[in-house]
Amino acid sequence: MSITDIEKLQQMIDSSKRIVFFGGAGVSTESGIPDFRGVDGLYRQHYAYPPETILSHEFFETHCEEFFRFYRDRMLCLDAQPNAAHKKLAELEKAGKLTAVVTQNIDGLHQKAGSKNVFELHGSVLRNSCTKCGKKYSAEFIRDSSGIPKCSCGGIIKPDVVLYGEALDQRTMNCAIRAIANADMLIIGGTSLAVYPAAGLIDFYSGSKLILINKTSTPLDGKADLVITESIGKTLEKIKVS
Repeated sequence: MSITDIEKLQQMIDSSKRIVFFGGAGVSTESGIPDFRGVDGLYRQHYAYPPETILSHEFFETHCEEFFRFYRDRMLCLDAQPNAAHKKLAELEKAGKLTAVVTQNIDGLHQKAGSKNVFELHGSVLRNSCTKCGKKYSAEFIRDSSGIPKCSCGGIIKPDVVLYGEALDQRTMNCAIRAIANADMLIIGGTSLAVYPAAGLIDFYSGSKLILINKTSTPLDGKADLVITESIGKTLEKIKVS
């Protein structure tokens, strides 16, 4: 990452008033939250199914106890703290520069850092409800339970997380689309833009300041006005907010 890249990014931010940030798993990995797509040795030892299978609506219905074993082990990282990227985005929002965060992550770290206008495309581990009566439960309740977590009414408690085979919340999608369409700058960070329909939302941006910050290349690199192949946290922490 060259000084000129940071200078250009700084100039773009300084001249913008309606910045939207679109982020993926790379934002959370810098807080120590593993990307479940990364199949490591521990994963291979403990699970007989690939993560995409376990995190599907069908698997939740047919192998519920195995679903929650994986979910508690790999998806509940409740001790994780916001990193430099989360904090800088919250700072930009507080300064009136950033209008929304659109995230594919489910950990709630943007809100923990202080961001207010966050659209969680894939839901949140912090919200859980009974599939029978709708009673709400905390993430800590799910973490501290064993087997299949049950409500006081006997119903199964399901995390408010969009599983494979489930539709994204339409209201959240509409709000994210509106924010992106009205943005005068779109920063995309920590995502390879491989997960749809979420990745398709960036097509609604029609401005001239499209920024990509990701450690690896993405399908949109050729269309971006600035591409920075670096850690999202290391990049954003260099930005000054006035």
